[in-house]
Formats: sequence, structure tokens, C-alpha cells
Amino acid sequence: MESVNALGRRKTSVARVYVAPGKGKITVNKKDLKVYFPTQILQNKVSLPLTVTELAKKYDVKVNVKGGGTNGQAEAIQLGIARALCKIDEEHKPSMKADRLLKRDPRMVERKKPGRRKARKKSQFSKR
Repeated sequence: MESVNALGRRKTSVARVYVAPGKGKITVNKKDLKVYFPTQILQNKVSLPLTVTELAKKYDVKVNVKGGGTNGQAEAIQLGIARALCKIDEEHKPSMKADRLLKRDPRMVERKKPGRRKARKKSQFSKR
């Protein structure tokens, strides 16, 4: 079996994920997972689909991610890995759906409106 690719998005982050049979190594932008995401919380977020399906030691994951911040990138990678694992085997879908790993989070930053300081913040009203 060759590598399976999938796309994951979150806020402005876009992650292209390539899953291939291997020993469980995760590479993000040609760096090791622990180097790219130094905090344990983000590392757990990225590897959650592999731990839920108990495939952490069977597949190597290569990721190209750009845009957004670290948390958005981690969640984009998480969605991409979950989608790729579903392409490999449809039997993983119910367990990942139960943990909400296949749901794309649609929340984005609201645009700034003209005449306002931020998206909703108005300048202070002066009565006199």
C-alpha cells in the first residue's frame, strides 16, 4: 500500500497529511513532532486519531502545514490524520465519529468592519 493523503483545515491553517505504513513516526514540515510542537497538549492533539484507532505504531505520518497559529495547525493536522485513516479503513469511522475527530470546526475570525475599531468594538459614544 502506498501513502494515502488527506486535507485538514482549521481557522486559516491548512494541513496536507500523508499516511504510509511504517513505525509510527510523525513529521511536521520536515521536523519531528516533538520539535515542531514542544508542548505535550499539542502533541496529544495531533496524535489523538492514531491513539483512538490504536494504529500509533503502524503508520508513518508526514505533514505539510501552513497558516494560522500553533493550536489551529495542530487541529488541522488532527482532522487530516483522521480523514486519511478513514480512507485507509472505513471501520475506524464510528470510533472517530464518537470522539468528534471527523468534524470540521467552522469557526473563523470575524472580519473588521469599517468605522469600527475591531470586528464589533465601537468607538465610545459621546453625548455632548
